[in-house]
Amino acid sequence: MVDSPPTIYDVAKKAGVSIATVSRALNSLSTVRPSTRAKVVAAMEELQFVPNSVARRLSSGKHWILGLVFMRAPVENDVLAVEEASLLYTDIVIRGAETRAAERGYSLLLSSADETHPSGMASILSLTGTVDGLILLDRVLGDDDVADLARRTPVVLLAGKGDSPSAVTIRVDNEKAMRGLAEHLVNVHGIVHVGFVAGASQSPDSSARASAFREAITELGGRLDDADMLDGDWTLAGGEAAMQLRMKSGEPLPQAFACANDQMAIGVIYALNASGLKVPDDIVVTGFDDITVTRYFNPPLTTIRQSGKLLAEVAVDALVAMLDGSKEVERTIVMPTELVVRASCGCVEEPEMRGTFSEPPTPQREVG
Repeated sequence: MVDSPPTIYDVAKKAGVSIATVSRALNSLSTVRPSTRAKVVAAMEELQFVPNSVARRLSSGKHWILGLVFMRAPVENDVLAVEEASLLYTDIVIRGAETRAAERGYSLLLSSADETHPSGMASILSLTGTVDGLILLDRVLGDDDVADLARRTPVVLLAGKGDSPSAVTIRVDNEKAMRGLAEHLVNVHGIVHVGFVAGASQSPDSSARASAFREAITELGGRLDDADMLDGDWTLAGGEAAMQLRMKSGEPLPQAFACANDQMAIGVIYALNASGLKVPDDIVVTGFDDITVTRYFNPPLTTIRQSGKLLAEVAVDALVAMLDGSKEVERTIVMPTELVVRASCGCVEEPEMRGTFSEPPTPQREVG
């Protein structure tokens, strides 16, 4: 006779708790104490109990799936293959979100958007029948579309100005980050003539970084000329192309270029090297994100660290809090950044110099 598989009743008996407590623990509800949930998990592992996901979904009215939508990299001249050769910041965010979602009892469904396809909104709307809530990365939807989407499902934005009345926004402190970089370039290296390589158009993060950097440099007595505000697209090839176009003008280059992300900074350095210019001897280049390759690049890249993993974890926590309804979620959560100084700005590489990096805030009740 074949033994029947263990049931939730067996788990409850083994853990010494009620069936209701086991159910709440399976649903990752905040009303279950961590010690109690640990007993339930231990009992499940010992009995090799596998929850019935269909029954769980029906009983709770949830899909137990969170959606994450990101912008697809352009596929021009095999750009996508070039991008996949390095560790994208988006990859870090996705892995962080997937891990945190699993810890909270959810699966993560990935979807990509493309600026060249106007049907992107319809595609995203179709996800609302499959997922319990959505996390949208930079530039996925405009403000009006976000408002429409948020009427159908809870939405968390990763990036933005933080003024969305319909969605929670998780963003990094771009203003403080770029001011810190400007102060380092001016006060430590005496740089007063700079340029900036922007990310994709309509990107809230790129716009915030560009305006904050220009404002800080100007206040510190330096300048950022319009000719040195270059248009990139977040990619390696985009950074390379932007710098190649700038050099073709024949005008003298500024002392430094700050880039809105690390990948463009690497492309910029590649273009400069190809023209015979050396970083940092001839010109300084900095990035933003601190993806893994920047430490091992030649020269190692001075950059601003933002933790994609922590950003994703806070986004998942905020979305789950919205779904649970157990507490109100702060409408805008600003994450800390850290200036990481390496050789590409002309600093001595010994030990790696950086500021402090604080733990992220947890979703909080709105003030006021």
